[in-house]
Amino acid sequence: MEIVLSLAIGILTASGLWLLFRPRTFQVILGLSLLSYAVNLFIIAAGRLRTDAPPIVGKGAADPAAYADPVPQALVLTAIVISFATTALLLVVLMASRGLTGTDHVDGEDGEA
Repeated sequence: MEIVLSLAIGILTASGLWLLFRPRTFQVILGLSLLSYAVNLFIIAAGRLRTDAPPIVGKGAADPAAYADPVPQALVLTAIVISFATTALLLVVLMASRGLTGTDHVDGEDGEA
């Protein structure tokens, strides 16, 4: 399972970086989104991969290895909300830039050079 998760993080990061360096603004926004997904998966993986463990420790002395860490889950949930808001803002800026310049290139020029 760890290899699959590592490959997913690597593929998302590579795809995000490739799209980030493209000349069109929509591709840049998609690249940033893919990078944020890769970071979210990395944070979850850093908090141990547990599928059958509750996130909250009950009363009494318990073995902490039997529980999932709630901090990475809370961080990823917050990051998802921030990523959604940032993507919405970038799309609005993209539409405004497209309306003002008439092109969707990052540098504002339509040349192929």
